[in-house]
Amino acid sequence: MRTQLVLSCLVFVCIVLCEVVVGAGNVLRNNFYKSTRCPNAEQLVRDITWSKAKNDVTLGARLLRLHYHDCFLRGCDASVLLDTEGTEQSEKEAGPNLSLGGFDEIDDIKRQVEAKCPGIVSCADMLALSARDVVSFPYKECKNALLELIVCMQFKTSMWEVETGRKDGNVSLASEVSSNLPLPDSNISTLQQLFAKKGLNVNDLVALSGAHTIGFAHCRAFSKRLFNFTGKGDMDPSLNATYAESLKKSCTNLANIVEMDPLSSTSFDSNYFNILINQNKGLFQSDASLLKDTNSVNVVKKLQNDRAFFVEFAKSMQKMGAIEVLTGNAGQIRKNCRVKK
Repeated sequence: MRTQLVLSCLVFVCIVLCEVVVGAGNVLRNNFYKSTRCPNAEQLVRDITWSKAKNDVTLGARLLRLHYHDCFLRGCDASVLLDTEGTEQSEKEAGPNLSLGGFDEIDDIKRQVEAKCPGIVSCADMLALSARDVVSFPYKECKNALLELIVCMQFKTSMWEVETGRKDGNVSLASEVSSNLPLPDSNISTLQQLFAKKGLNVNDLVALSGAHTIGFAHCRAFSKRLFNFTGKGDMDPSLNATYAESLKKSCTNLANIVEMDPLSSTSFDSNYFNILINQNKGLFQSDASLLKDTNSVNVVKKLQNDRAFFVEFAKSMQKMGAIEVLTGNAGQIRKNCRVKK
């Protein structure tokens, strides 16, 4: 009897330990690739990404947006990169995703990584890493002034840790985009609901909106605010009138593009929050909606400080990058990010 009890206990302990070991392999972690046949995978992705960023100051905004749109649909599984196969259109064919960019750059990064480490690095990890690395690229030289210290640090080091171990998904449906993706004309209630569905709070909503401090937008994404806000040919009264008139002049053609953060669209800083709350120059209705809620307003005020913004943006990017990820035996590793394995 005693022998049977001891054996039962040993079996139980073995099962628990096995479950712990298996479980440990099914979560994201730092330096996931160190124990693979491609221990320098993250350095490789960073070097390739930086080589591209040198000649393209718009790449940061494009890769951040690509990563963001990916994570809000079925989690961060690189499904946004898949081309349409058969009759069902993929995510990238949906209206809100037609203006996405960075696909060619991701393809090239993948080709170079595959050449050195075939079949090891997932497209999902590569997208998460390159989005971080392109924002962390040292575009400008550091100054000695104390006020520039945090900015110098930001552009010399990775802005946030990217835990790796994601697998690629093989489902990509354009029909799922509109109901899951926060859009430029979303109001504060819709934004809060969509973020909450992904485990993100108001602080994350505001911090991630700060990505609008870099990049450009097509006029069609916000033209309603300028020309037909309530369907009567009127302008959104919450938009700075002088700013609105300058936007109208730039948007005689809705295919034209404008800076999302006027005069600061290539510098990753807190200027977005300053012009939003002090000048009502949030380009999108979703930007302006952050001023419609007491909690979000408090976060906007807090993130007017560069250092606070960098810290909170980093935390929120880590949370977003872990949304509904596929790990372990789930998912696949594509050799071509556009095509299912």
